Amino acid sequence: MSEPDPRRSCSPTSPARGFNAAEISALAHLYRGEVYRSTVWRTRLDSTTNWAVVTTGIALSVTYSSTEASPLPMVLVGLLVSVFLLYEARRYRYFNVWRARARLLETDFYAPMIQGEGIRFDSGWTELLAKDYREPRYHIGMARAVGRRLRRTYAWIFVIQAIAYYGKLVIHPVPLVSLADLWDRAAIGPIAGGLVIMAGVLFHGGWALFAFVTLRMELVARRERKSLIAMG
Repeated sequence: MSEPDPRRSCSPTSPARGFNAAEISALAHLYRGEVYRSTVWRTRLDSTTNWAVVTTGIALSVTYSSTEASPLPMVLVGLLVSVFLLYEARRYRYFNVWRARARLLETDFYAPMIQGEGIRFDSGWTELLAKDYREPRYHIGMARAVGRRLRRTYAWIFVIQAIAYYGKLVIHPVPLVSLADLWDRAAIGPIAGGLVIMAGVLFHGGWALFAFVTLRMELVARRERKSLIAMG
């Protein structure tokens, strides 16, 4: 489930006074700090993705190095990529905190000034931002974070891994001629090939189902906050 939305307890207040020059300068420095922190965590996300891509590439090289090479590295890399996905989802939750704060300043502080509307206090953004600093918390649950990274990046890695694995079974050491050969090639030690194939289908099917379920969670969350300030 997603984290409780801190905006629920924030009620807009009537305009009081505008920011003075010193306060606007402080907000400008605050915005620069939030952009910097979001950039740092964005780089950490890219690092985790790079690990997943590199390990998948290594597994592909080993698996296709010869016709007699085992397809087992492609099975193991799928598990390793899943670990990287969980790491990246955790990092994404941190990144989302800094990104959401910077985005809030852009939409409710800078954008009105650029349009000549002045700074608005009646939308509740100041209360929301202040509460987020007083009571910092994640703006997105772990499940939704995993779903976002899965749909945007890791789904493609899993697709490549699955195609490479089943492609290896089909073409090496010779082109496949019967299903019996497929079961023999997929066997891992004492584990029957049919069980290995079924586990692979369940593995990738489970991730596909997870991506769909978390997408539905995202759509519900967006509908609930449609009339509220964007945060998360």
